[in-house]
Amino acid sequence: MVAGQDLRKLTEADLARFRRKQVGIIFQFFNLLNNLTALDNAMLPAQLAGTRRADAQRRALELFERLGIASLRNQYPMLMSGGQRQRVAIARALINNPVLLLADEPTGALDSHSGEQVMGILSELNQSGQTVVLVTHDERLANANASRVIQLIDGSIASDRVHSPLAMVQVR
Repeated sequence: MVAGQDLRKLTEADLARFRRKQVGIIFQFFNLLNNLTALDNAMLPAQLAGTRRADAQRRALELFERLGIASLRNQYPMLMSGGQRQRVAIARALINNPVLLLADEPTGALDSHSGEQVMGILSELNQSGQTVVLVTHDERLANANASRVIQLIDGSIASDRVHSPLAMVQVR
């Protein structure tokens, strides 16, 4: 069940629509389109979900302000640092106001400073009510930032601990 919806009862097409509107995904290696500007990358999921371009642009610019990357709106991903690209990817994941934010190793491709900044953003989002599920191999990162850490070993739950701000899954 996600947002009151039993996902097992949805058709493939309904699942795709649900993911498009209700789930935001942050990838380890950004997955930005290099031929689109930062703004166009962030707006893409909203436009695919049927949001008018002007509304998608307004929402993306709000997110860029919040994430401290407003000056990069017309920049292409290849010209950005890893931390900047990950912030664009976070804006893209949040554009449709998802009920669930999935983050797959969001700091894995970043230097330690950029990684700390991204984790700070995710923590702030979580504290403001955003549900975040984060997958990491970094036990220190999980223990420092998670409200719940589920450790998987060979696909089975090895431990399940509750403690601080993000809902996080650690995979080994």
